[in-house]
Amino acid sequence: MKKTLLLIFLILSINVFCQNKNATEFLIADSNHAVNIFIDKNTDSLIIWAVNELADDIKEITGKRPEIGTTNKVLKKGIYVGQVSSKLFQSKNNQKELANHWEKFSIKKEKDNLLIVGSDVRGTVYAVFEIAERLGISPWKWWADVHPLKKENLSLYLPPKGIIAAPSVQYRGIFLNDEDWGLQPWAAKTFEPETGDIGPKTYEKIFQLLLRLKANTIWPAMHPSTRGFFTLSGNKEMAQQYRIVIGSSHAEPMLRNNVDEWKQKIYGDYNYFTNKSQVDKYWQERLDELKSAQNEIIMTLGMRGVHDSKMEGAKDLKESIAMVEQIILNQREMLSNTFKKPLSAIPQAFVPYKEVLELYDNGLKVPDDITLVWPDDNYGYIRRLSSLEEQKRTGGSGVYYHISYWGRPHDYLWLSTTQPGLIWYEMTKAYQNGARKMWIVNVGDIKPAEYDTEFFLDLAWNVNSIKSDGLDEYLKNWTAREFSAVVSEESALIMKEYYRLAMLRKPEYMGWSQTEPTTPVKFSDFSEEESLNRIKAYENLVQKIDELEKFVPDERKDAWFQLIVYPVKGAAYMNYKFLYWNLAAMASDVTQKEKYNALVAQSFEKIQELTLFYNEKVSNGKWNYMMSMQPRKLPVFEAVKKNENSKEKSGKTADRIYIQANQFTSKKDTKNYQWKTIEGLGYSDDALTLFPFTQRYFQNEKPSVSYEFKIEKSGEYEIEVRLLPTHSNNFDHKIGIQVDGKSTEYFKINTKDRDKTWKENVLRNSAIVKIPASNLSKGKHIVKIEVNQTGIVLDQLAVYPAVEGGTYEIPLKQN
Repeated sequence: MKKTLLLIFLILSINVFCQNKNATEFLIADSNHAVNIFIDKNTDSLIIWAVNELADDIKEITGKRPEIGTTNKVLKKGIYVGQVSSKLFQSKNNQKELANHWEKFSIKKEKDNLLIVGSDVRGTVYAVFEIAERLGISPWKWWADVHPLKKENLSLYLPPKGIIAAPSVQYRGIFLNDEDWGLQPWAAKTFEPETGDIGPKTYEKIFQLLLRLKANTIWPAMHPSTRGFFTLSGNKEMAQQYRIVIGSSHAEPMLRNNVDEWKQKIYGDYNYFTNKSQVDKYWQERLDELKSAQNEIIMTLGMRGVHDSKMEGAKDLKESIAMVEQIILNQREMLSNTFKKPLSAIPQAFVPYKEVLELYDNGLKVPDDITLVWPDDNYGYIRRLSSLEEQKRTGGSGVYYHISYWGRPHDYLWLSTTQPGLIWYEMTKAYQNGARKMWIVNVGDIKPAEYDTEFFLDLAWNVNSIKSDGLDEYLKNWTAREFSAVVSEESALIMKEYYRLAMLRKPEYMGWSQTEPTTPVKFSDFSEEESLNRIKAYENLVQKIDELEKFVPDERKDAWFQLIVYPVKGAAYMNYKFLYWNLAAMASDVTQKEKYNALVAQSFEKIQELTLFYNEKVSNGKWNYMMSMQPRKLPVFEAVKKNENSKEKSGKTADRIYIQANQFTSKKDTKNYQWKTIEGLGYSDDALTLFPFTQRYFQNEKPSVSYEFKIEKSGEYEIEVRLLPTHSNNFDHKIGIQVDGKSTEYFKINTKDRDKTWKENVLRNSAIVKIPASNLSKGKHIVKIEVNQTGIVLDQLAVYPAVEGGTYEIPLKQN
């Protein structure tokens, strides 16, 4: 292992050298000194903060802190930072490419100087942190304790023509949600006890993180465990200090936090049909508060219940639609009257979440300048995208996306396991269909969702920065930055497999229970063979983590635990707990049964130990109360009771053929759409779909892919096709399956939200279609699959004797 890692390090070093030989080098610091940084004397306070952060970053790496001086001309050698409008750059050639642009920046070397210029304040700050990251500073420096690695000489390498960058999406941010078990208790008891809540001290650290991630928007924490954002002194002022745009969720119109701020004894019922004057007064109070503030805001319009529930008072769908339309008109009038500016100058959003989407689909009219923020189905599959007509709206569209969720059929609030390939596909698809105004990701408690959060926000900043075949490279670069190049290759493989295994079944779902209503845990659908294989897969990851740890630099040990050890081992032990429980039930030998039962108990204890270490030991107790091993105390998190019941042992399956979607033998593209794979997506880790992702129906000649398989024995078989449970606007995804050139049979693959099939599909991340293949002869056969539109993703196929039935997993390798 040690020799392998040394070889990897040498290869990586050569690669870095090769990459840099054509780059422009700018020396930041050597053994004698660090290059000075210069700013305009009238520089904005936020840019001054960012420049000081960069100087501190450089000092942490080299031990030498650059001096920061003021000037109005670019003269002696140095790093010059400022907005394009400052005196410092007025004589430079930046006006045309930067002036009047949103958050754009330029980084160039000119002679002996490095010029960092932004079109506005945030653009300049993003440029500064672009430099920091290129020098090896992680945006998670504070939030995951990714301490800088020491270097005596430090250089920045740039493309020969420098960097010009601007955001793909205008508003990019996070939603703090379901914070009851991590962020809120940590802030209240550990980080900000003087406030006893998520207050300005905590939000300052969150806003600093957002700026390092090139984000600009917050939907603040809003659960009953937390006081409303605007009710805590200093919160909105901190947002203004860091130029963070304040928005609010689908359940919080007019920036009011209903669960904390709507007092029934004062206002009465939260019912616009019976209590309009009090609801209007309540909304107006927030607008009056914001009128004198300097905050940038995005106003969520419409109305739902006090929390995550439907609007009160309507008798039927028609009455709901009419009332929501009237509410939006009333809210807009209030906005216009309060802020004394055109409505087009006040950013507004409408989030058709859950039952509100049904209102929209049934004719609810939303004014043209309001941004439509499409939600996913809470499990990572975007429910709807803008049609060609909707893409013409002046307000544009966006996405509200989950990588953490509380609700039915089951929460996933503990670990962050959304497959990055799924995020890439869904968000790239949304962008190609016009969602370019606002992207918000529900990150739960922030930790341990660091990787998925950064991945999402990197796409939001530059949607072309990660290609369909570049997800592995992106992950490797990330692990190199977080842990060091020595372990980057191996740790990236660990994380990739961690996400793939969770795509098959998230750790939170391993009890095969559900919630709302909550059901007890039960035996899984994994067979004995599948259980043993899955245990082995996790054992391999745990073993690799333990082997790699000794090569992780001491400065990165705390980060290593937070970003890779806890999530991967936590997932492993949760799987062991339930898989060994299953195996114990299947075991007929008493000694073997007792051995499995002991491993069940041991696995639960291991999760307890890991979590205790996270809270009390890692980073000297900095994160105490941040990690809960049982959010909402659902049955899946409890110790499994010794079950005396037995489970029928499944026999070993034979004569099964497994095919990954990328193993097609032929394909039929169309003029404008081609079949391509997406790295790191699906059970197969290389799922197949049509590129580009713009919505398109195929009427006559349908795109298709064909697969060959060979059977050794004639008989009755079943062909199983697995797809990702993606959605179409009209619930009309359809595939056709043809066997050996016979007639094509068509299958609808969409489900309605929250029906039984949808619940099964999102828990297993798969929509399954089965077709009988009668009287198949020995030898070769061909299966052709055609699709009626874009947005359909093929993952795997299986062929097996009909009497055997399907299995939970289609393995990556043929048995």
